[in-house]
Amino acid sequence: MTTGIYGLAVHPNPLPELTKTYESTLAALSSIPEHAAYRQGAQALTLRKLKIVQDANGDIAEVEKQLDEGQIEQAIVIAKDELSLVGKMAEWKAYVSSPYYIRAADY
Repeated sequence: MTTGIYGLAVHPNPLPELTKTYESTLAALSSIPEHAAYRQGAQALTLRKLKIVQDANGDIAEVEKQLDEGQIEQAIVIAKDELSLVGKMAEWKAYVSSPYYIRAADY
């Protein structure tokens, strides 16, 4: 079997992998303050995606359709990228106000 996408192998058990990755993302987001817009947005998106996977009852085609991120293997790559980004956002403390922040309205 092949995904038909160069360099992207077929995952033998994609739905549990997606579930695990989404749950890891939610756990990682807990290190960012609740008031942070990034956490709120990322958490809402991840919870929506997790619910899609959980409600699909193992139907990969339905998950692919509802996530609208391409093949299930592509959704896994996207989920892992999102998880990686959470770590970077926490490291950068991107949610902290900066005295150097300039709003577009200030121009």
